[in-house]
This record gives sequence, structure tokens and C-alpha cells, in this order.
Amino acid sequence: CSCAESKVHNCKSSAGDATSGDHGPASHSEINGTLYNEKELIFPPELVRRNDLPLKLLGFGGIRWYRPLKLEALLDLKSLYPNAKLVVGNTEVGIEINFKNAQYPILISVTHVHELNAMNIKENGLEIGSSVRLSKLQQVLIKVIAERDIHETSSCRAINEQLKWFAGKQVKNVASVGGNICTASPISDLNPLWMATRTEFRIVDSKGNIRTVL
Repeated sequence: CSCAESKVHNCKSSAGDATSGDHGPASHSEINGTLYNEKELIFPPELVRRNDLPLKLLGFGGIRWYRPLKLEALLDLKSLYPNAKLVVGNTEVGIEINFKNAQYPILISVTHVHELNAMNIKENGLEIGSSVRLSKLQQVLIKVIAERDIHETSSCRAINEQLKWFAGKQVKNVASVGGNICTASPISDLNPLWMATRTEFRIVDSKGNIRTVL
């Protein structure tokens, strides 16, 4: 137990025995042995080391939830279920279900599709996967702005400035670039910037055909 309380009663130790009295938080990381210098909850090392697995879950009312790991598997699922809803942070779909009575019997989470999480810095711009979280995009933009000449980063600076005012950190940690675009909100903070910077979008259909649009 890594509770922060000075007194812990009936707390099970790693050996399985009941303990009481003084019980301090774990002071070292089980991953690399470094000291903990902050009071944030310790992320379980077992989850850090765990390999991602594709998932298929059945929910209440016959709802099915899929989580593929590869783009090929995602395209196969989308071909099999053309009306399936793609989900990343669930910030928009959750609202549609809870407040607009939308029904999505098939949900496909694309959070772990490796190809859609790509974030590459190139000489002529950035290559951003649709599942990249907005917080990750912001980190990369800050890095590019610091490393490149000012005349090369006007677009990056504009997008980064807009992201500062985009929702809160918790939302940016789960909301994705592609999800924000596909929501097509008339009051979108980012879509006007994609248009102004002449961003190219590579779109792939369920048959694997790719087209590029501005």
C-alpha cells in the first residue's frame, strides 16, 4: 500500500499480512529505483510494463466495444460495421449519448492504433496522426518552436497559442486531433487554423483507398 496517511489501519502489505501503525508511502520507483519527490499517486508499474492487447467487449443492451491495435484491423472492423462510431477521448460521443439520446451499438476505440498515434517532425512540416492527443500535439509544437527559426514556425505558434485556451488539461489529455476535426463544430477553435495553414488531410476508407484533401 502506498497511502499518504501517517496511520494506516487494516492495510494489507505486499506479503498479505494486516498491519497497523506508522506506514509511509513508497519512496522509490519499482521501475528504475529513483526517488519519488512529489505526492502524486504512484502509477502502478505493472500497468507501465503491460503490453497492449486488442479488446472486444460486450456491454449493456448489446453494445459492442472494439479496440484494435493496427490500422489494418481498424479498416476491417469499419468495413464490417460501416455505421460504427470511432472513439478516442469520448468527449463528444459521450455528450451525444448522454444528452442527445444518440444510439451507437458499435463503438471502435482508436486510441491504441499505432499508425494513428504517429507524430513526425519533418523538414516541410509536421505529420500528425488523427489519434494524437491535443496535449501531445502541444508538447511537440513547443519543441519545434524552440528548435526552428521563427519564420518557419508561424503556423506552429498560432496553433500552440490557440491550444492554450482550448478546454482544460484533463480534456486535452484525452481529446484527439482527428476527433476535434470530425466533430465539425461551427465554433471550433482549431479548424479555422487548419484551413488557414493549408493543412493537408490524408483520408483512408474502409477499403484502404487513400486520398489527400486540403
